[in-house]
Parts: sequence; structure tokens; C-alpha cells
Amino acid sequence: MPHAIWSGAISFGLVTIPIRVMAATERHSITFHQYHVADMARIRTRKVCDIEDREVGNEEIGKGYEIEKDRVIPVSDDELAAMPLPTARAIEIVAFIPYESIDPIRIGEGYYLEASSPVAAKPYVLLRKALERSAKVAVAKFALRGRERLGLLRIRDDAIVLHAMKWDDEIRDPASLAPKAVELTDEEIEGAELLIDRMTRDDLEGPDFVDHYTDALAEVIKAKREGTAPPQAPEPAAQGAEVVDLMTALRESVAKAKTSRGEDATVHEMPTKKTASKGTVKKTPARKATAKTTTKKTVAKKTSGKPRSA
Repeated sequence: MPHAIWSGAISFGLVTIPIRVMAATERHSITFHQYHVADMARIRTRKVCDIEDREVGNEEIGKGYEIEKDRVIPVSDDELAAMPLPTARAIEIVAFIPYESIDPIRIGEGYYLEASSPVAAKPYVLLRKALERSAKVAVAKFALRGRERLGLLRIRDDAIVLHAMKWDDEIRDPASLAPKAVELTDEEIEGAELLIDRMTRDDLEGPDFVDHYTDALAEVIKAKREGTAPPQAPEPAAQGAEVVDLMTALRESVAKAKTSRGEDATVHEMPTKKTASKGTVKKTPARKATAKTTTKKTVAKKTSGKPRSA
């Protein structure tokens, strides 16, 4: 059972739900220490006082804010804990919104919320069931690890999950990174849509979603421990001629996707590229816009229960 990293309460209007915050994820990757290559002695990080030129322990270390080069304002943990901040020990729900209206780039680390006592179980389940029926997520404010954060509360199985979220000013504007205007035909876009359709899955199960890097690293460590040669990466398969035609690349990609599923690799439904429209900019027809709107509504309807998913 993971240990609690924070204790407080969810503030839901006038309802208070005492909770404990647990990490929702765990790491299984192999980690390394740093060693001196010449003699394999351990390399360690030590905290040294600049003035006394000696190593100091954690009990001698405090926080400070540098306002000038030689002037630091000390701030103690007690002063931080005593700040007049409503969210210091509470996750304060401020709004409820549809899950699909949140930009995923804003969603960060996830934490499980556990009712901290039998008395807290009833309001905990009340909030969970209300979120389930509304098909919405809660947006909250809370303070954790030295700052006030924006949070998202959603349901996963029978537990409430808290996600830390980025503030607006923490999201960089991607405008400067976007490509300039390019020319695409309807056939090319439809080809890409077909490829997406062929690569669509219902879940993330299977060998494509396994951490092969950690397994390979474990094999390297095992071989060196046993004094044998570490396994080597296979020689890359010979590449054919470079594909410069976008439609050809799409057609071959669809065939590859079908083969991976054990289907006939013959591509019958790939649109034929029209030479007359090559190199022209085509606007999306009105009927396309209507279809897109209908699709968007359908997706929104289908994902109304999305807050429960992992």
C-alpha cells in the first residue's frame, strides 16, 4: 500500500470530505548510480557551505529567497505552513466542466484520493456518484509541494483521481512552431484518414504497448553479470528506395497496417490521386464541414463517460 503524500480535505460546496493523497503511478524502470570509471568508486553529491567550506546536514539547511547578490531573505517551513491560503490543507472545487473541453497538455501527474476515515466514506461516494452521473469532471485548487496548483478530479473505477494541471501562463504558445501554409489535396487528406482508420484500436493491450527498453536493459545487465557478451541490436533491414510521393507512402502504410492485423494487404479503398488537382489548394466542401460537425457531436456523446477511463 503506498504511503500518503498529503492529507487534507475536499471542499465540495459546504460538504467536507477528509482524504489522503496517494501516488497513482509507480516506476519500474532500471536506474543507475554514478561511478568513477577509473576505479568504480561511487560518485556522491554533497551539500557544502560556501563560507565555512564544510559539508552540512539536512538539519542545518533552510530555505531562502535571494533578492540581491549578497542578500537572502530566510523563509521557514512554519511560516510557509501558516500562510493565509484557503487551499493549504484543502482541495477546493471551484467548477465542473465536460472532460473533453480540457486540453490534454494541461493534465499532469495523477494521484488517488482515499477517504481518510469511515465517516468520510459517505460524502466521498456521494461526490463520486455525482461525477459519474453528470459525466463531468471537477476543477479544483490545492496547494502541494510549495505552490498552489490547479487540479482536475475524475473517476477511475471506484476511486477519485486528482490530476495536477498547468496554469494558462505555463503553456507555451505553439504558433511559432507550426508549419507555414502547405498545399494538400482532398485525396491526400482522405488517404491519411484511411490510415488512421486502419490503425485505430479499442485498447492499449498487446506487444506494441510493453516497455521493451527495460527488458532489453535487464538482458544487458544479466549478460555482464554472467561474464558473457551483451546482446546486440540486429542489423536494420535493408530500406527500399526513398518514397517521395505522399500518396504512395500513405498507400504502403495502409497495406502495412493491414498486414500487421493479419488482413489482406491489398489496398482497394485508397483514393486515387488526381493529377489535375496536384499542387493545388483545395478548400473543404460544405458537405465535409457538416460531416465534421456531426462527427464531433457523436464523439462528444461517446466520450461522455470518458472521465472513468485511465
